[in-house]
Amino acid sequence: MTTTKPLHTFHIPVMGLAFTIDSPIRVAKYGISSVVSIADDELIEKMRAFYSKKFDIPYHEITQKIHDYRAERITSYLNLVDKIVKEKFESFKIELAESKVALENYIAMLPNKSEIKKGLEHLMEDGIAFKQNIKQYLENNLTAGDIDVNIMTKIDKDNFIKNEQLPVEFNDAHAALRGFANSDLTSSVVLSAGMNPRLFSYFENFSAFFPDFNNHLKKKIILKVSDFRSAMIQGNFLAKKGLWVSEYRIESGLNCGGHAFATEGFLLGPILEEFKHKKDQLVQSAHDLMVKALGQKELHIPSTPLDLKITVQGGVGTAEEHNFLLDHYNVDSVGWGTPFLLVPEATSVDAETRQLLINAKEKDLYLSHISPLGVPFNTLRGTTNEMFKQKRIDDNKAGSSCPKRFLALSKEFGVEGICTSSKKFQDVKLEELDEIKDTLSDETFEKMKFNITEKACLCVGLANASYLENDIKISGQSQGVIICPGPNMAYFDKEVSLSEMVKHIYGNATVMTDVNRPNLFVKELKMYIDYLKNEISETTADLTAGQIKKWNAFKNNMMEGIGYYQEMFASSHFLEDRITEIQNQLESYKAKIIAIKIPELVVA
Repeated sequence: MTTTKPLHTFHIPVMGLAFTIDSPIRVAKYGISSVVSIADDELIEKMRAFYSKKFDIPYHEITQKIHDYRAERITSYLNLVDKIVKEKFESFKIELAESKVALENYIAMLPNKSEIKKGLEHLMEDGIAFKQNIKQYLENNLTAGDIDVNIMTKIDKDNFIKNEQLPVEFNDAHAALRGFANSDLTSSVVLSAGMNPRLFSYFENFSAFFPDFNNHLKKKIILKVSDFRSAMIQGNFLAKKGLWVSEYRIESGLNCGGHAFATEGFLLGPILEEFKHKKDQLVQSAHDLMVKALGQKELHIPSTPLDLKITVQGGVGTAEEHNFLLDHYNVDSVGWGTPFLLVPEATSVDAETRQLLINAKEKDLYLSHISPLGVPFNTLRGTTNEMFKQKRIDDNKAGSSCPKRFLALSKEFGVEGICTSSKKFQDVKLEELDEIKDTLSDETFEKMKFNITEKACLCVGLANASYLENDIKISGQSQGVIICPGPNMAYFDKEVSLSEMVKHIYGNATVMTDVNRPNLFVKELKMYIDYLKNEISETTADLTAGQIKKWNAFKNNMMEGIGYYQEMFASSHFLEDRITEIQNQLESYKAKIIAIKIPELVVA
């Protein structure tokens, strides 16, 4: 199956709830693909109202009284985005055909190796023939960027009307998937946060995810994965249902924004190497299983495997890194997320938070435990959310009012679920802590209290930036803004235009002033060493043989990763002007790993 080759070699991954909520409207006309979070239907409905008014499109509110309101809201918003993008794209092609300045600016944004770029440059040299041919050339060769969506598989809360549990298809992630499946989009759903068998099985209900008689998929599946083994397991699970994974989006376990799903010390370079050498195995295994499943379903069976892309994201910051990932590992695209938070043309960030990002240094970006999911979460010090949360703690009113309940996943107090960042949950936990206060040291008490009250309301905090940017009224308890950049944010320190950022990606300009920025592989290695040391030092429960085995495997995997990097850097031209410095860093980190002491199991 052949598909149109994208114009760009990068994509903008999903960021938070709000930060890429309307990125396709902003950047798709340039051929740039981006990913919209469809977790928050309330935010989505307000953005639909906002853009309907902005583009003078009739709007009828979808209230919570409507039977399938969550899916309906998502479908309606995606259809609106699709309509706006198509109109903007058609207008843009007309502008390019009529304005040489606009065309020159657009050509400057295309990859240097792009055949379309070369074709446009050749046309501009044609003089008289230019006007006759340019319109047709643009029509034949330009494509808008994809309007992809993201579903975090863990955010699949059961829902209730009064005390009656609704059928599983009304779970949050299920309804979001239905909203995407019923939309007009021809694009992909990115599934992140691991396997959810019930959700994966629900895909079978929608014909758009199965190949038609031309071997075309109207709706595609992208899996965000952190290693080859999980890709194979999840891909084969879907293939057994006749479903094809069109892309594996490899993300660094720690050197990324948002939730950080750490591997057991497996580093990005060796992971990419494994995908490079085993891609055929991934393709053939899934194809064989899919053929069998499609036969049982009496659906069309492609005679050859469908297209499968491998992409990567997490911590990329220079054109040299971008090109190395493309050329050395044969990936199809590289995700650039965090740097785009400083591009107002591309992402939705309020002015105060963007200034905080501009000023952020390494010490301001940290791996926190503020997420109610219980997964480490990359965040930024000094946000307005931090301020409001601390004030409530100081006033003995810790916790959020929990208006949205997307993360009400703890079943500790009942089947309806509760969020660990909610006031209701934290009140109970703080009361329990007070009852044993006399048996604890002051230090232990404060630490346990902090662990309870640290949790933040991500549902509201990650959505508020769009409201603030667009002057949309925010109701309810003041939560401020939470933002979740990757550590890479420390090396970008100014607001830049979309054109400047794209030129930076392709090596035709630079927007980075920090010359001491560590290479993405070295930075991730340091983060994994720190992660292991912290995990060992923070473990308070009785050690198990399994825990000790896991830590030793973690150390061994990092050591193997260093050996891989030493050989890779020595045998390639990648960063050859810094090779001595990098090899010294790798030796230093090797010594630090050796020095990490794994506790021994004490047998009574």
